[in-house]
Formats: sequence, structure tokens, C-alpha cells
Amino acid sequence: MTQTPKNASLNSGKSQYIFSIFIIGIFFFIFGFVTWLNSVLIPFLKVACEKNNFESYFVAFAFYISYFVMAIPSSFVLRKVGFKNGMSLGLIVMALGSILFIPAAYTRMYGLFLTGLFIQGTGLAILQTATNPYVTILGPIESAAKRISIMGICNKTAGVISPLILGAIVLAGMDKFDRQYLASLDEINRNLTLNALAGRIIMPYVIMAVILFLLAVLLRYSNLPDINTDAEEVEDTASHHNKTSIFQFPQLVLGVLAIFLYVGVEVIAVDTIINFGKSQGIGFVQAKYFASYTLAAMVIGYIIGIITIPKYLKQEFVLAASALFGIIFVICALLATKAPYQSSLLVSIGNFSLTLPFDLSVFFIALLGLANAIMWPAIWPLAIDGLGKFTKIGSSLLIMGIAGGALLPLAYGRLADVFGQAQAYWIAVPCYAYILYYAVRGHKIRKW
Repeated sequence: MTQTPKNASLNSGKSQYIFSIFIIGIFFFIFGFVTWLNSVLIPFLKVACEKNNFESYFVAFAFYISYFVMAIPSSFVLRKVGFKNGMSLGLIVMALGSILFIPAAYTRMYGLFLTGLFIQGTGLAILQTATNPYVTILGPIESAAKRISIMGICNKTAGVISPLILGAIVLAGMDKFDRQYLASLDEINRNLTLNALAGRIIMPYVIMAVILFLLAVLLRYSNLPDINTDAEEVEDTASHHNKTSIFQFPQLVLGVLAIFLYVGVEVIAVDTIINFGKSQGIGFVQAKYFASYTLAAMVIGYIIGIITIPKYLKQEFVLAASALFGIIFVICALLATKAPYQSSLLVSIGNFSLTLPFDLSVFFIALLGLANAIMWPAIWPLAIDGLGKFTKIGSSLLIMGIAGGALLPLAYGRLADVFGQAQAYWIAVPCYAYILYYAVRGHKIRKW
């Protein structure tokens, strides 16, 4: 009887592990790519659909509110179909949302665009609900933090790339589409001009839909292992015998609010920066780079966190410092608008060179990406610490907190219409102040 050599078995297990990490890394890349396209869609649809600032930020609302609606239903879906099939389903739902951009572009119906974004967000909610715990339990728990960090870098790197790609396609030549130019056209020519502009979005989203469908099929028939968590038992400690509700854990309830505010300011920092650059007198052709600045700063912050936490710094200290820097960067950005400074940076790599616009106030808004980077990985463990048997429902509530990305940008848009793009950033200061409180005091509270 022939036996499989032990080394061969180990190599096979290692190959399967690397393959699984690679596949999940692709998913996290997709999360980032699709999520941060909104930074380009907001200024694009604002012009194409003739919306004001407040109305344009319904793009973020439609996308992020799906997390609030679908967080708990997604867990039921995964319980029925499993992790692997759930990931395929999430990709298919995202593809359907992308396809809806075709009739939306032909009709220039803003509501159809928002519906497509909500469907995309729904698919992402299912996909994230599956992949976040999957990457945790895929290998040894001792190395889970390392895997999560790798996924975070995949996510934010995609976020750097996606606004550049879509911006180059749909924002080219858009500087001429100001209110004065459109007002000078008669109704027929204005509609023809805007219809042609809206049509630019069709091909990118058709390509996206095809890629998502293909990935769903490939995943369905891949040998990615499915993991059953139904048999997991969560130990209940003596301290939880008198707990009957998730709302009896202050660290979680306060943490959900911290996640809500964090996601809100993160989305504001990325999705408003192109319009803010335009308000500073920078054209769309140059401003299309600004969202990538913010996300590049987040990648740098993520790498700093990987190196320093917990070896050199405690996560609550880094969270407090990040919140404090967030307040400082917002104030510096507002001060910089009073003494504007604009220049350009030349980036050269071999024979390739690129001239990037530089504006001091935009620079400080982009630095909010650095301040925001460590907040999610720091708030999450502080919020679920000590939940015992309530950990799963607690995690669902934290996912629902992503709705901050739906509501706070809307509030920013309303303030921008009333007070101007720059002054609207004051909304971020009390958000960072609360996160600072949570880092210093809020996460330690165990009784109401």
C-alpha cells in the first residue's frame, strides 16, 4: 500500500493556503476598486445629471446604506449557501448593479444610477460578510492579524488605482461643462451634450460586469475550500451570565458610534476631495488625482500600523493619536484656504514621468487618509472585546455602523451648499473628537 509522503502533504496544504490567500486578496482588491470609484462618480454625476452638492452625495448614501440594510440578512444568506457560494453570489449581485448603469446612462435617470449603486453595495455587503471572517479562520489564529493586514493593503492599493482609471475615462475635458456653458445652450443641445457625457460611463461598467460574472463562475468551480462554522462553540464566561442583551455592553454601543463616525469622515476625505479641488480653482483633469492621494496616504498609514502595533505602540494609543491628527489636518486645511498655495510635483520612474498638481489645502485633506488608516483595525477589537457569546451579533452591529458613509457625506453636501466646500469640513472635527474620547475613555467602560 502506497503512502503519501509527509512532505508532499505539507506542501499540498501550503499550496492550498497560498492559493486561498491569493483568491481572497483578489476579493479585497475588488472591494477597494469598486468602493472608491464613488470619488469620481460624485463629481461626474453632479454634472451629467445636473445636481447640487447635497444631491450629488446621494451616490455615497445609496452605496453605503446597503451595508446597514444587508449586514444581518447577509449572515442568514451565508448560513444557507456557505462561504464559497456566498462569495459567488455577492459577485453576481455586484455585476447586476453594474449592468444597471447602462439604462441609467442612456436615460440620465439619477434614481437608476443610485439603484445600481445600492445593488452593488448589497453584493459587496454579502461578499464582505463572507470574506472578513473567512480570512480570519482560513489559517492559524496567531497569524490572523498578518492576513488581515495583507488584505487591507490589497483594498487600499485598489482604491489608489480605481479613481485614476475611471477619472481618465469620464472626467477628461469636463472642465468646460460648467453652469455658464450649459446655460448658454438651448434645451436640445444641452440634452445632447449631457447625454454624450453620461454615455462615457457605459463601457467601464460593462467591462466591470463581465469581469465580475467571470470571477463568480471561476470561484464557483475553483477548489477554494469551504469552511463550516456551524460547529463552532463560543464559550460564555461567568461575567456574562446576567447579560441578556447586546446593548448591555457599553464598549460595543460606543464602538458602533465610533465606527459610524470613522467611516463617515473616511468617505468624506476621499469622495469630496475632487470637488473640493475644483472649488480651489483646479480643473477636473488635475483634480482626478486627489482621491488617489488620500488613499495612498491610507496605504502608508496601514503599513505604519503593521510595523508598530502592538510591538511598539498600543492600538488605543494609535487610535487616539490618529483622531488628534485628524483634527489638526482639518484645521490646517481650512487655514490653508485663506493663504492658498498651488504648485506641481514631478514624479519620474525610469523613462516615465508624471506632473501631479499640488495644493496645500488639498494636501491636508489628503493627509486625513493617514489619520483614518488605523481607525477600523483599532476600533473593531476594542469594541468586541469581552462580548463572549454576543460576539457575532456585535460584529453585525459594527458592520451596520458603515452607514456613517451614507449619512455624513450628505450632511457635508448640505453644508457645502450653504457655507462652501471648505467650511463644510468642520463637520469632521466633532467626529474625530468623539473617536479621541473612545480611544482614551469610551472603550474602557463596562457598565452603564
